[in-house]
Amino acid sequence: MGDGALSVWEKSSTVRVVPPARPRKLAKVPFVELADGRLQGVVSSGSDAGRVYVSSVAAATYAFSCSTNNNRPCGGARGSFCNHIRALVTEAVLQYGAERVSRYLKAEAESGADAAALLSAMTVTRPGAGDGGAAAQVFSRFLRHLGYLELVATTAPLPEMHWFPAGGAVAA
Repeated sequence: MGDGALSVWEKSSTVRVVPPARPRKLAKVPFVELADGRLQGVVSSGSDAGRVYVSSVAAATYAFSCSTNNNRPCGGARGSFCNHIRALVTEAVLQYGAERVSRYLKAEAESGADAAALLSAMTVTRPGAGDGGAAAQVFSRFLRHLGYLELVATTAPLPEMHWFPAGGAVAA
């Protein structure tokens, strides 16, 4: 491709779909993303089936936030990562791979590290509590994704999904 020619996916209006590094179960962490300078997502409560936590860890500073979907702070996130944030990091490693998560969060983890090593690398710098301002946005995005699951199967275009990869997208 050094001669200036564009690959097939570069000429199309679709984007490449990066498959998960390893399959993961969605029951514990149904939503995880690397966005807005944070690892963020939704984690199910271990004690209440009707409750979820919105958790996030900021890149570079590792400032963290964890609260319920009703904006109540997590009782375990006092001065260190709670179990929800640990589950979020573990699932992010399964979804994106440890190297990508480490690179995004600017964590000094060894090559080939797992989630435990990544968490250890981030706790060395004594992360601080972050602001929970992003929780509403993250939870709203999660609900919007859930809404797509409820749509009736159709071949008609969805205007808000025009950016989504088509069936001919090339996997990385």
